[in-house]
Amino acid sequence: QVQLVESGGGLVQAGGSLRLSCAASGRPYVMGWFRQAPGREREFVAAITWSGGSTYYADSVKGRFTISRDNAKNTVYLQMNSLKPEDTAVYYCAAVTSFYRGSLVEPKVYNYWGQGTQVTVSS
Repeated sequence: QVQLVESGGGLVQAGGSLRLSCAASGRPYVMGWFRQAPGREREFVAAITWSGGSTYYADSVKGRFTISRDNAKNTVYLQMNSLKPEDTAVYYCAAVTSFYRGSLVEPKVYNYWGQGTQVTVSS
C-alpha cells in the first residue's frame, strides 16, 4: 500500500506560478499528475519515471509546467508557470508501483492516487 500526500494548491492570478508537491510512502516506478475540472473528465498533465527520470507532458502544458522528482524523499513536484484560467482544476498525484500495460497518459495505468489539491487561476 502506497500513500500519496499532495500539497501546494491555491489561488493565483493568470500569469502566476504555483508548485505542487506529492510525497509517496514507497518507491514508485512512475509518478504523474492529472487534473479534473468541473464537468470534465480527468486528464493527463505530466509524468516522470523514477529510475531514468524520463518526462512526459500534455501538449496543453508543455513549456509552462515542469515535473521533477527527489529520489531521496520519494517526492514529485509540478512547477506550474504562466498559469491560465483554463488550468483551473483539482490536481491529482498518481503512482504506478508495479508492471503496467498501456500509456502513461491513461488514468487506468496508475494504481495509487492522492486526495487532490485545488488550483484556481483567476483572470
